[in-house]
Amino acid sequence: MDRFLSDQMVLPGPITLADLPPRDTVRWVSRRKAAVVAAVQAGVISLPDACARYALSVEEFLSWQRTVERHGVPGLRITHAQDYRQPGRER
Repeated sequence: MDRFLSDQMVLPGPITLADLPPRDTVRWVSRRKAAVVAAVQAGVISLPDACARYALSVEEFLSWQRTVERHGVPGLRITHAQDYRQPGRER
């Protein structure tokens, strides 16, 4: 599977654990989300391991995956997505 360099560029070759964002990632830009999706799809990391590593819910990961499938990496450009999913949380 290709490695994402930016929202619209990919590097050929298999994705590796070294291509993944750091465990303490807080700012989820589209290329980081895409790298995690690509790694799970390629079998580099399992879905449960990715969710544990990045404190993601399965639903959040699956939403990233659906977005990549439907709209490509640029579709992942959503700011404050968690703010919109948590009732009662103010921005």
